[in-house]
Amino acid sequence: MSDRHYLFTSESVGEGHPDKLCDQISDGILDECLKQDPDSHVAAETFACQALVLVGGEINTKAYVDVQQVARNVAKRIGYSNPDYGLDYNSMAVLNMIHSQSADINQGVVGKGLDEFKGQQGAGDQGMMFGFACKETPELMPAPITFAHKLMLKSAELRKGGKVTWFRPDSKAQVTIEYEGHKPVRIDTVVVSQQHDPGIGHSEIKDTIISKLIKPVLEPTGLLDGNTKYFINPTGQFCIGGPVGDSGLTGRKIIVDTYGGMGRHGGGAFSGKDPSKVDRSAAYMARYIAKNIVAAGFAERCEVELAYAIGVPFPVSVMCDTFGTGTVPEAKIEEAVKKVFDCSPAGIIKTLDLKRPIYEATATYGHFGRSEFPWEQTDKVKALQAEIK
Repeated sequence: MSDRHYLFTSESVGEGHPDKLCDQISDGILDECLKQDPDSHVAAETFACQALVLVGGEINTKAYVDVQQVARNVAKRIGYSNPDYGLDYNSMAVLNMIHSQSADINQGVVGKGLDEFKGQQGAGDQGMMFGFACKETPELMPAPITFAHKLMLKSAELRKGGKVTWFRPDSKAQVTIEYEGHKPVRIDTVVVSQQHDPGIGHSEIKDTIISKLIKPVLEPTGLLDGNTKYFINPTGQFCIGGPVGDSGLTGRKIIVDTYGGMGRHGGGAFSGKDPSKVDRSAAYMARYIAKNIVAAGFAERCEVELAYAIGVPFPVSVMCDTFGTGTVPEAKIEEAVKKVFDCSPAGIIKTLDLKRPIYEATATYGHFGRSEFPWEQTDKVKALQAEIK
């Protein structure tokens, strides 16, 4: 692949996208549980359609959570404040179908399962989780998903700041980048679908989105050129959006949440799950490991896989793939990872301090590549370098 030219595309969606509305409500419920009871076990799922939000799942907690209020607060913050949008935080119906967590699952998580693991926190489920990092951007993230997230952040800024008064909450972006080997060389195509008020002509929509949204975000990359293609609201009109245009569901944007398809995904969603669920916490740890490996100079790009068995207090496998960019053998990196990082479920929670109400903020614009989250730190670089000499 060293000199091959090819195109790679990733997408992001805005905070008003119906699936993201559901992710934020589920993580808002999780945060409210953790504020009051850091040992809460939470698996909250949300479904949204016209004028309705349904919350279900399994929760064990000492906290009292006003699910209705959490859901309304999230919808209000996003901007669903007008019945014309198909969902209004003040008048929408909120149904609460949450029940207690299975005792069979809980006994393995809290160390009361098999005798051989007594007293040790086990994984909340089986499965494999992947983390990825590369040198394409300062965030050590793939460029297509990073740029798509930035477009969606800018869209929300323009809408909420009143700079474009006819933007509505729902939005999507897609960025196609031409690569030479692993190096981004130009932006080939940008797609933006932005919900808008009725009566706005397509030419105004296209000109506004290109001039006020796309170019301020992407021109500084130096990758736009005269041949970049723009597809803006390509159906011609996007007034009907949000949950009335397409129902929403927690966990349906897992590729948006991670690496835009550039890195693999184990399949488990993140939002609404407390950190005893390795679907979430181990994916964060895998990203933390991969980012530190790249930051330490041992690879240009790196993917880490961790795998677990339910109730078992350690990973059943640890794998590193440097895609031919490694400066030392991958087996040596894997041995160093096992010494430097505690990948047990309890160790992950302790290392990354995950029993805090930090999760609603993760539910939009990606869980990775944002410096405010603990799994984005590169504080293990020296420890890795000390192990790999």
